[in-house]
Amino acid sequence: MVGHEGSRVSVASSLPRLNAAHWPLWAVGALTLLVAAFTLDDYHGSYDAPHQRPIGMAALDYLAGDGERAFDQVGDPPSLYYGAAFEAPLMLIERFFGLEGRSIYLSRNILTHLFFLVGGVFCYLLALRMFNSRWLALLALVLFLLHPRIYAHSFNNSKDIPFLVMFMVSLWLVHRAFRRDTLGAFLLCGAGVGLLVNLRIMGVLLFAAVLALRALDLGGGGQERKRVLLTGAGFALIATLTYYASMPVLYTDPVGRFAELLRVLSAHPWDGFSLFRGEWIYPRDGPPFDYVPMWVGITTPPATLLLALAGGVALAWRALRRPRHALRNGPLRFGLLLLALPVATVAAVVVLESNTFGGWRHLYFLYAPLLLLAVWGVHWLASSLRGRWAGAGAYALLGAAMAVTVVSMVRIHPFQHAYFSLLTDRTTPERLVFRYAVDYFQIFGRAALADIAEAHPSRSVFLSLVLNDVPHERHFLNPDDRKRLIGARDFRSGERNFLQLRASQPCPADGLYVVRLYASTHHCMVDPVDWLGGLRREALAREPLLRAAYDIHRDGRQLTYLRDDCPPGDVEPGGTRLFLHVVPRDASDLPPWSREHGFDNLDHFLRVGTARIDGDCVGVVRLPDYPIAAVRTGQLTDDGVLWEADIPFADGAPDYAAARRDALAREPLARSVYDIYLDGRALTYLRDGCTEAEAETRFFLHVVPAEDGDLPEHRREHGFDNLDFT
Repeated sequence: MVGHEGSRVSVASSLPRLNAAHWPLWAVGALTLLVAAFTLDDYHGSYDAPHQRPIGMAALDYLAGDGERAFDQVGDPPSLYYGAAFEAPLMLIERFFGLEGRSIYLSRNILTHLFFLVGGVFCYLLALRMFNSRWLALLALVLFLLHPRIYAHSFNNSKDIPFLVMFMVSLWLVHRAFRRDTLGAFLLCGAGVGLLVNLRIMGVLLFAAVLALRALDLGGGGQERKRVLLTGAGFALIATLTYYASMPVLYTDPVGRFAELLRVLSAHPWDGFSLFRGEWIYPRDGPPFDYVPMWVGITTPPATLLLALAGGVALAWRALRRPRHALRNGPLRFGLLLLALPVATVAAVVVLESNTFGGWRHLYFLYAPLLLLAVWGVHWLASSLRGRWAGAGAYALLGAAMAVTVVSMVRIHPFQHAYFSLLTDRTTPERLVFRYAVDYFQIFGRAALADIAEAHPSRSVFLSLVLNDVPHERHFLNPDDRKRLIGARDFRSGERNFLQLRASQPCPADGLYVVRLYASTHHCMVDPVDWLGGLRREALAREPLLRAAYDIHRDGRQLTYLRDDCPPGDVEPGGTRLFLHVVPRDASDLPPWSREHGFDNLDHFLRVGTARIDGDCVGVVRLPDYPIAAVRTGQLTDDGVLWEADIPFADGAPDYAAARRDALAREPLARSVYDIYLDGRALTYLRDGCTEAEAETRFFLHVVPAEDGDLPEHRREHGFDNLDFT
C-alpha cells in the first residue's frame, strides 16, 4: 500500500538524516545550483519588485523603533497588510551588506531562487515519507523543478514563490504532525502554518484543514480525546501567535486591523483588466468559472496533469470503496487532503468571485498538491501494470515527456514565464498573444531595453510609459546604456497594451519606434538631435485648441500638452495624472472593453521631471485612427477632478459621399446657391457643379436660441451663436 503507516522510512524522519544514500537528490541539487549560477544574470526583477521592498523596510523600521510612521512608506492597502516574513529577511540582508542598484535585485533573485530550492528539498522529503521510495521522491523533486513558469518566477517573484515553498514545507509539517501525533510535532506545525498565513492570508485554508482533521480524531476514549484536544489547541495557539508576531502592522490594534486586513485582502482591489480566451475581462467582477482550470491546463506540462488526474481518480476510488477507512488518520486521508485542496480553492475563487489575475500565479501554491497527486498516479500505474515491458514503457514515456519540457525550457530561455503547453493552440505566437495576457510582470522589458541599446549604440533613446515604469530594469544594463536610455514616460501611442509579439526589427533612425512584447506594446522615441525641443517649438508656433492648466495643441492624430513654468513636482507623487476620453462617431469603433462606457479611455501620466525643457512640461498622446466625435480631457487628483475641458475637434475624415446621397433623398430646407438639408442636429450644404475655388467658400451661420441663457457666456452680447466656417 502506498505510504503504509508501518513503512520504515528511517532516512526521512528528520532533515539531518539526508545522507550519501540520497545521492540522486544531491546530484539534482548540485546540477540545479550550477544552472542557476550560469543563468542568474539572464533573469531580473519583476514589475512588483520595487513595490515589495518597502514591505520589508517598514517591518524592520517599526521593530527598530520608528513606530507607526514606518508603515507610511508602504502605501495604501493591500500592500500595508502583506506579510513581511520573506521581505524582511531580504531587506535585512540588503542593509547588512549595503547593497545598491543592480546588486539589490540580483540578491533578491538569488535568495528567492535558493528558497525555491529549499521547497524542492521538502517536496523530496514529503514524497519520501508518503511513498517510501527514493526514486518516487526524486520524481517529485524533478516535477517540482520542471514547471517552466514556476521555475522562471522562482528568480524574480518574491510574492507567489515564497508562498508556494512555505505551502510545501507546511504540508510536510502537517504529514509529520499527524504521523507522530505528539504535542511537539503539532506545535512545530503551527509555527509553520502561522508563517504560511503571514505570506498570504489564503494560508488559512491549511489552518482550517488541520483543525478539521483533528476534529475527525475526537472519536476515541477520554485520554485519547484529551490528547487530541490538547494537540489541536496547541497547534491553533502557536499558529495564531506566530502569525501575529510576524505582522508588526497588527501590533497596535490586533483585532481592528485584522478585521480591516480581511476586508481589504478578500476584495483584493485591482481595477485592471486581463486578456483571457481572446476577451478582456475585469477580475474585480470575478473570473469566469473556468479561469483557473484553463490557466493551469494550458501552462502546466501535460504529463504532470495527466498523472495528477490518474492519482486523483485512484485516491477517490479507494476512498469510495472504503469511506470509513478514508477518514482515519493515515496515508489515504492525507492523499484526500491533497485532492481536496485544489478543488476547494478553485470553488472558493468562483463562489467568492475572488479578484484573480496575471494567469494563476496567485494560486501557484496549488502546484504542491498537484505534483504529489501526480507522483501518486505514477505509483498507482506502476503497481497496476503487469509485466516488465509495460512498466518500462510507461517510465520511458514519462522520461520522454519530461525531456520535452526540458527542451521547451531551454528553447525559450530566459522567458519560461511565457510557457504554454502542447494543449494550447500555438500555431503562431500571435495566436497566443491575442488570446492570453502573457507577461504580467513585464519581464520582457529588459530584452527590449537591450535590443534598443544595441540598435542605437551612440544615440539617446526616449523610453515610453510602460517600459520606464520598471526602474530596476535599468540596473541590469551597463552604465553607458543606462545613461542613454532616457525616461520620457509621457510618450504614449494609441495602440493598446497586451496585443503584440516582440518584433525583431531594430529602431528606425528617427520617429516612433514600437517594441512589441508578448504581453505589452512598448514604445520609444529615438532622438538623433533635439526631438522634445523641436516639439515644444512647433507647439508654441501654433494657437492651442484650448487654454487650461495645460495648453493643448493638435498635430494630425496627436495631442501635445504644454505648460510653462512647470513645477518640479505636481499634485501626484509620480506626476500629473491626466484623463483623456475620446468619443467615436460610431460606437462599434471602440475596443470591446470600452463600449460599455461609450468612450475610449486614454488616461495617462505626464511625468514632470522627465519631460521638462527650459522649465516647460511637454506631453504627447496619440489619438485613435477612427473618426472622432468629441474629446474631453482634464487632470485627476486623489480629491477628484482638478480641471476638465472639452477639446473642439473636427475629425478630418467624414463620409461626404454618404452625406450627399442622404441629402439628395430629402427635400432641402432652403434652396439658394447651396441647397441646405437638416438631419437631426446636422446641417448639410450641397451644390451641384461646385468648382475647386468655390470649395473654399466662407459661410456664416448664426444660431439664435429660444433662451438667451442657453448661449455661451461670450456670445450673449450678440444674441446668437456664431458658427462661421469654411
